[in-house]
Amino acid sequence: MRTYIIISTILISAFTTRLCSAQDKMQTEIILDTIYANDTKNVALFFPESIRQGITGSDHFVFTYNKEKEQYFGLLQATPGVESNLLVINGNGSVFSYILRYKKQLSKLNYFIPLTKSIGNERPKAQDSIRPHTIDISEAKYDYRKFCSALLKRKPQNSILKTRNQGIVLSAQQIIFYRAALYFVLEIKNNSTLDYDVNFLDLSIETRQKGKKKSAQRLFQEPLYTYNLPSKIPKNEIVRFVYVLSKFSLSNDHRTVLELNEKNGERSVELKIPHRFINHPD
Repeated sequence: MRTYIIISTILISAFTTRLCSAQDKMQTEIILDTIYANDTKNVALFFPESIRQGITGSDHFVFTYNKEKEQYFGLLQATPGVESNLLVINGNGSVFSYILRYKKQLSKLNYFIPLTKSIGNERPKAQDSIRPHTIDISEAKYDYRKFCSALLKRKPQNSILKTRNQGIVLSAQQIIFYRAALYFVLEIKNNSTLDYDVNFLDLSIETRQKGKKKSAQRLFQEPLYTYNLPSKIPKNEIVRFVYVLSKFSLSNDHRTVLELNEKNGERSVELKIPHRFINHPD
């Protein structure tokens, strides 16, 4: 019996070692695709999820993407030099890696990259069968997108608050609490005869200091998700969108401030939302 146990242990150990060796070999044998670029044309890379981070291994390869707003594509340019590499991480943690080379004449300018081209995920899978429940980022964004879409499909309600500047009207139609998040249903109306280009829309919590020397301090709040946020509102047009933030509440000396800033213009608008609307959402 003792001999049988020893032999079994040796066989299992040998099998495990061989399996691990095979897995390591598979990982090291991943062949990376090559993407060519030059200094006269933009090469566009379209990813299945929004780009959270993009890094090149050399300065003569430049990969640009929108870091302020969700964007699914990036642009690649290159100057002559030795080959390098590109590492891209999507919003859901998927990792993509490519070899980069300079080429004077390009035969391909657009790359539509499927999820199957991912070489892995930045968050390793837990080995234990029992582990704390975590919410996948892509799953959470899907929930936000689904609920935001449903909100905008509803018949628009009368605004609870609005403000205007030179024909640009910023309104808060609803503030809704759902699954530990606050959903701000907002509207921008351009009553002017000039298109409005959005530079940014920020939401901050403002602390009002009382006394002889009145002052205010603002703390920017990073949104969990934005839905249908416009970059341009054409003249005489209306755009509705949703701003999602983690649940919070305010004391009497705090309020929320929405700041809409115009790109290359001075028609900025500020909408101040008292604490009672935050503490008593729909």
